[in-house]
Amino acid sequence: MKKKINLTELVREHILNLKPYSSARDEYEGKVGIFLDANENPLGSVGGGHFNRYPDPLQREVKEKLASIKKVDPAQIFLGNGSDEAIDLLFRIFCEPRKDHVMLLPPTYGMYKVSADINLVSTVEIPLRDDFQLDTEEIVSSIMPGTKIIFICSPNNPTGNLMRKQSLELILQQASGLVVVDEAYIDFAEGESVLPLLKEYENLVVLQTFSKAWGLANLRLGMAFAHPDIIKLFNKVKPPYNVNGKTQELALGALGKEDQKKEMVQTILTQREVMEKELLELPMVEKTFPTHANFILVKVDKPNELYNILIDQQIIVRNRSRVTLCEGCLRITIGTEEENQSLIKALKALQTA
Repeated sequence: MKKKINLTELVREHILNLKPYSSARDEYEGKVGIFLDANENPLGSVGGGHFNRYPDPLQREVKEKLASIKKVDPAQIFLGNGSDEAIDLLFRIFCEPRKDHVMLLPPTYGMYKVSADINLVSTVEIPLRDDFQLDTEEIVSSIMPGTKIIFICSPNNPTGNLMRKQSLELILQQASGLVVVDEAYIDFAEGESVLPLLKEYENLVVLQTFSKAWGLANLRLGMAFAHPDIIKLFNKVKPPYNVNGKTQELALGALGKEDQKKEMVQTILTQREVMEKELLELPMVEKTFPTHANFILVKVDKPNELYNILIDQQIIVRNRSRVTLCEGCLRITIGTEEENQSLIKALKALQTA
């Protein structure tokens, strides 16, 4: 290991000493039997279906299948109610309210800051450079003993770019706490995931999601990959049944159709290329930023006015013009070919109006 961690120094003391809740399905893992242990309704479910039994609290089948795809050990996987659950658990496990702090690198995903505020954890913000890359020197020099977590989004939201692996490794080597690399959009990127670095850095946590490339946003299923001892802490603190059985069933089915996911990703990437080309031909578009995600950050004239005009036509994009380093920008998700052309047609109509 290039980087080891001492969890007794990082984890909040009461979490280390916490006696976790043991559910009925923790104590008996079998699928066959007369179940008189969990106070469930034995008669079935109102409205039909078979939802009267509690789900596997550790989602073992999903993790086994996911582990083979991601080339990790199942003990390195946590599944939660979206990546947001994993983010919140990181604060609850590692950050002492009003004492510790985390480092954020704006512009970035807004839930890091919201979770910090909810958990009464202060933030140190080191803005990205003008090219949206990490200001590695400033980040490293700002690390202090109370810096429990550094959140890095790669590909970044809302800018769309991948962070350089060399910069990520330098931060991993220098960090006094955890480094969380959020890879929600990694399936759309040309670069590789940092998952292989789990073998070298015990302080690395990688977040991914079923919401984007897998097309399962409605199910709310997020992934965290980390050292098994960190995953044990996640499981210790999480609610007993945090991922429902139907979500587990549908996720397991999706994992068996990885080729379909890859086809969908390729279709989105093809449409992204078309969108970039057509956007750059519009006079109100100043530039599009390089992207490795399923969206494009676009700098435009009069972003607020343009955003409202599109809303009036029921074409909804994200106005990021008030975000650090994204002044004048709209973030446009890649839709279907028909949806993308509707947007382009609406923008073209404005230039001739």
